[in-house]
Amino acid sequence: MNIHADLPNYPATRTGCPYDPPAAYVAWNKAGGLRRVRLWNGREAWVATRYEDVRAVLSDPRISSDGAREDMPTVSPASQVMTPLRASFNRMDDPDHTRLRSMVARDFSARRTAELRPRIQELADDLIDTMMLHGSPADLVAEFALPFPSLVISLMLGIPYEEHDFFQKHSISLLDTHSSAEEVERAGTEMREFLRELTAVKERRPGDDIISRLVTEQLAVGSITRDELADLALLLLISGHEATTNMIGLGVLALLGDPGQRARVRDTDDPAFLAGAVEELLRYLSAADAGFARVVTEDIEIGGQLLRAGDGVFVSLSAANRDGSVFDSADTLDIGRTAPRHLAFGYGSHQCLGQSLVRADLQTALPTLLQRLPELRLAVPVEQISFAHMGTFGPVELPVAW
Repeated sequence: MNIHADLPNYPATRTGCPYDPPAAYVAWNKAGGLRRVRLWNGREAWVATRYEDVRAVLSDPRISSDGAREDMPTVSPASQVMTPLRASFNRMDDPDHTRLRSMVARDFSARRTAELRPRIQELADDLIDTMMLHGSPADLVAEFALPFPSLVISLMLGIPYEEHDFFQKHSISLLDTHSSAEEVERAGTEMREFLRELTAVKERRPGDDIISRLVTEQLAVGSITRDELADLALLLLISGHEATTNMIGLGVLALLGDPGQRARVRDTDDPAFLAGAVEELLRYLSAADAGFARVVTEDIEIGGQLLRAGDGVFVSLSAANRDGSVFDSADTLDIGRTAPRHLAFGYGSHQCLGQSLVRADLQTALPTLLQRLPELRLAVPVEQISFAHMGTFGPVELPVAW
């Protein structure tokens, strides 16, 4: 069997230019077709990089998302442990996927998100007030990009924000592909135990939050087990802040590097324009570009390539969102772009449940930062900024001044 390359290693392949997909994925996209790669454990798998091929992989029912499968491909020893520890609906096939997803779908609907927008705006303003009080310079990740979505998802779930340091530390261990298997297993166990204890508190004193509602409406009637509830809450907690944190960091970085487009975001009060600008940033930056592993369950042809039952498949959302056959000037950021729907949230039945919330957070965070801090600028050369890939890709720190 012809092995074309090893699977590109994150984050090293994106530190040269944080906005671009790995060079290997770009080359494969232009050449066309799927590529066969060698994984960390010597196993082989396919990688899809073209827009239509990625959509086909993510939407075909003959390709499984079940993270409990022994033949599911992984990108590191840590991720081999992480997948079953986070075995919630995003790593399940139907019927369990639909059963669990439907329990929280209304909490992340466009309607519910619209109701939360005033509170989301308040949280953003409060954090900027605090950052300004502390003074310039500041680390935008530590003082805004991380706590902002963390506050939002903690509020929704009913998790006391005082526990922020605990779940942030353990989130890093769970998501960092450089974590050891032991670190991942320990972090997952401690996080699940914390959420089990919180579930017990909600049983005694339910509140107006997602975990309380799951307890009273689902757990009480046997529609969900305690372990399933803990896994579900863990998934929502981690994915509810981690992707948005990195998108805020990357989005600010991209706009600070392009004064013209920065001014367009800062100076508009048009919600439709801001919504379009966020969609273009999501396409161009594609912070979520790992964890989309699948297993073929029946022989299938995708992109002219025969995939056999048992084959592992990865997709590159960043490469698909830069597919020149779909997006004009695909490697150019154009916040006024009208284009086919990007794949930053995935595709098919497993696409991101919280995408309406992510959009609301970004549509609030980016213009609010630029409007309230019109002189916002990097405090260090861009070359000194370090990046990490922990589930999604983004800056570890973002020193800024104003």
